[in-house]
Amino acid sequence: MSRAWADVDLGAIAHNVRVLRELAGPAELCAVVKANGYGHGAVEVARAAVAAGATRLAVAQVAEGVALREAGLAVPIWVLSEPDPAEMATAVAAVLEPAVYSPTAIDAAVAAEAAAAGADGGAWGGGTGLTVHLKIDTGMHRVGAAPDDAVALARRIVEAAPGLRLGSVWTHLACADAVSPDGDLLAAVTEAQLACYERVLAELAAAGIDVPLRHAANSAGTIAHPSARYDVVRCGIALYGLPPAPGMAGWVPLRPALSWRTRVSFVKRVAAGESISYGHRRTLNEPATVATVPVGYADGLPRGLWANGGSMLVGGRRRPILGVVTMDQTMVDCGDDPVQVGDEAVIIGTQDDEAITADDLAAAMGTINYEICTSISPRVTRRYRRPE
Repeated sequence: MSRAWADVDLGAIAHNVRVLRELAGPAELCAVVKANGYGHGAVEVARAAVAAGATRLAVAQVAEGVALREAGLAVPIWVLSEPDPAEMATAVAAVLEPAVYSPTAIDAAVAAEAAAAGADGGAWGGGTGLTVHLKIDTGMHRVGAAPDDAVALARRIVEAAPGLRLGSVWTHLACADAVSPDGDLLAAVTEAQLACYERVLAELAAAGIDVPLRHAANSAGTIAHPSARYDVVRCGIALYGLPPAPGMAGWVPLRPALSWRTRVSFVKRVAAGESISYGHRRTLNEPATVATVPVGYADGLPRGLWANGGSMLVGGRRRPILGVVTMDQTMVDCGDDPVQVGDEAVIIGTQDDEAITADDLAAAMGTINYEICTSISPRVTRRYRRPE
């Protein structure tokens, strides 16, 4: 029996794909399913997204792309980070399409493709040319080629044909989700990045280098910055029905796909003045019925949630978390209300007329909904509800 489970509504994934495609059209939609589909399950989400109209998938690591190929996904799969040179042979064999932004990676891609050329291609037909995507750093300053190096690197790729193919030239937006406390979009940084990107594209065109695809928009860019949509949009967090930033909630009609639930495993009555959990950091001012649930920080529930107003739903009401979240169990204050072993406890989701969202947990911990979802551990069973 599952100690805790995450229900993933694949109908919500399909709905979100359709909403984002309609918003961004005629741009294609690339479904970002890295980090196990942001904690939702990469393979199931990828299948649902492709069935709903996503034309491409994106991951962060070669191994994530291989897992999608092994599951039978046949659409183009982008690897958003430049692979280690030692991984290029695997990328070729699995017909993945890696990002590149350094001469070292381009040369490794050329060598890996040349070594595979003429071989039988393996399970996925690799060795018939490798498509790569040149990433430009326009202001995120994480990874990517300097704008001044774009023409030389693109030429290096083009001149490696037919072994290498230039699939796209792209960039990533650092502040597309910036919203003022009044709800106004703060667009200056994004506009500057797009202007830099446009200059790079113009320089490539002047050099006679054809760019098959252009893409810059993440989820926030897709929703808030029409000029960033270009030929493809890369949607991650919005695919899962969550806003890219709290200030963008409700800007488009997305449906959250994940709920996280467990059941009460133990109930006891605790007297006033007694303290709860490790370190006795929380002392009851009044007698209370305390329910224990079999979920802790090893499952992805933040250890410090108790100190920041964290709660769960039991019996249709928010129940404060009592004391430090432990590795495998957490206690909640049910006051004087009746509660029994086996009653459902909701960590993320709805119960009766109450709801707790991933954004609620994120706000309590001073983080973002991305971190909450991707932290849900593998020992939380994923259960999938498919569209009827």
